[in-house]
Amino acid sequence: MAISPSSPITGAAETGLTSPTYTIVSDTAPNAHSKQWTVTALGGTQTGVEVGTVSNPFTLTVERPANFRLVGTPNPITGVVSNVPRNIFKVRVRKGCVPLSGQNAVPSLLECNFAIPAGADVADPESVRAAQSFLIGFLWANSDDFGDACISGNI
Repeated sequence: MAISPSSPITGAAETGLTSPTYTIVSDTAPNAHSKQWTVTALGGTQTGVEVGTVSNPFTLTVERPANFRLVGTPNPITGVVSNVPRNIFKVRVRKGCVPLSGQNAVPSLLECNFAIPAGADVADPESVRAAQSFLIGFLWANSDDFGDACISGNI
């Protein structure tokens, strides 16, 4: 994989987090088709936030499909490929969160799946990139709103 994030990562502004940064180091990935990093230092104002530990993880994992799927053969009569498989790439963040004061941290899981139709990497790469650009831009621009929604339950 060509993904190799620069450290530190600048986080989006959230309520209670001012100019957040996250220093990461390479970590042991859960499988051969993933890369993983762990947060070892924090920057900015992040009162109460902790770096990753064994019992309180703060990790970023990027995973590609174990086996890439290919586009099928078109129907000889209609010319249509009826079942187009998808290659699923995943980005996961695990962050330990304390569910009740005095309790041990339990990992939260934030996951984003990119299910790309097989063949689109060759036939329509600009649309693959546009979809990703739009999603990431939306999440970046609305990070604080998502944080508020996860706390209040309101979207």
